Amino acid sequence: MRAHLGDQLVIESPATGGARRDGEIVGLHHDDGTPPYDVRWSDTDDVTLVFPGPDAHIRHLEHEQPPGVGEAPPTTGEAAAASTVTRPAGTGNPGDIGRRVAVERRRRGLSREETARRARMSPYYLAHLEEQPADPTLATLIRLADALGTSVAALRGGGIDLPPGQGHALLHPQIRDLSPQECRTLLSTHGVGRVAVATADGRPAVVPVNYEFVDDAIVFRTAPDSVTAAAAETEVAFEVDHVDDALSQGWSVLAVGPARVVTDPEAVRGLAQRTHTTPWAGGAREMWVSIEPTNLTGRRITPADQ
Repeated sequence: MRAHLGDQLVIESPATGGARRDGEIVGLHHDDGTPPYDVRWSDTDDVTLVFPGPDAHIRHLEHEQPPGVGEAPPTTGEAAAASTVTRPAGTGNPGDIGRRVAVERRRRGLSREETARRARMSPYYLAHLEEQPADPTLATLIRLADALGTSVAALRGGGIDLPPGQGHALLHPQIRDLSPQECRTLLSTHGVGRVAVATADGRPAVVPVNYEFVDDAIVFRTAPDSVTAAAAETEVAFEVDHVDDALSQGWSVLAVGPARVVTDPEAVRGLAQRTHTTPWAGGAREMWVSIEPTNLTGRRITPADQ
C-alpha cells in the first residue's frame, strides 16, 4: 500500500463492501508512501496515526480527480487514454493559497511534477490546489512550504497586515493607460477609496472612505465635523486601486472634480437604499458628499506578455 498526501483512506465493511469511514491522508512517515499515515477523518475532523488493516484501501486522487484538473503525466497505450484529462480553457478559479503556491513555484522555476515530488504529494492534488479553491491541511502546507523554500505563513498570506506592494516586482512589467470607460467599470466595483482634501487650516489630507459609484458620480457618507466634510464645495481628487501582491500586478484610478453635499431628501433616500455597505468608521454619518469627475484617468500594471 502506497499513498500521497491528499489521497483518501477508505475503510470498508468486509461483509457489505460499504464504506465505514474515510479520511484524508495529511501526513506520511515514509518517503515511499507506505504506512503508517496521519489521517484526518471526515466524520470528526480529528487527525490520528493509522496502520491500515486488510479492510482499508487508498483512493488515489489521480483516479478521482476533480473535473477540469489536467496535466496527467506521460503514459502509454490504454493507460494513457484512460488517464488523460483535458482542462477546458478558462475554468480555473484558484483560491488565494493555491495562487500563492503557483506563483512561488513559477518564481523558483519548478515544474508542478517536481514540486509535488518534493512535497511528497500527488501532482493531481497540486494541480487541484493551484487551479480550484481548496482548504489544504497544515501538514500539506508544511510540506509545500518546505518544497518551495518559503513559510506556511507566507502561503497563507501572513503579510496581510503589511502595506501592499512589498512583494517581488515583475521581471517584465507593462504599464497601460486605462480608458475612461475602464475607469468607470473599476470604480463601479465599490469598496474603499481615498479622498484628498484641503483641511480648514489649509493643510492637505488623504482619508479613506467607503464609497458608492452612482450615475457616474462618486458618493460617500461622512459627518459634518469630519475632515472629509471639507471636501464639500471644493475640487478634490479621489483615488481607488487594487494591488495583488501574489501576482505583483494591480491598477489605480484617479478622479478629479467638484464635490458637493447632497441635500435633496429624495436623492438621499435613494443613495441610502442603493448603498452596498455602511461606513466602517461607524458613528452618525448621514452627510452625503458627491464627486462628479471632470477628469478620469487610470493605469494597470501587468506582465508584458498579457
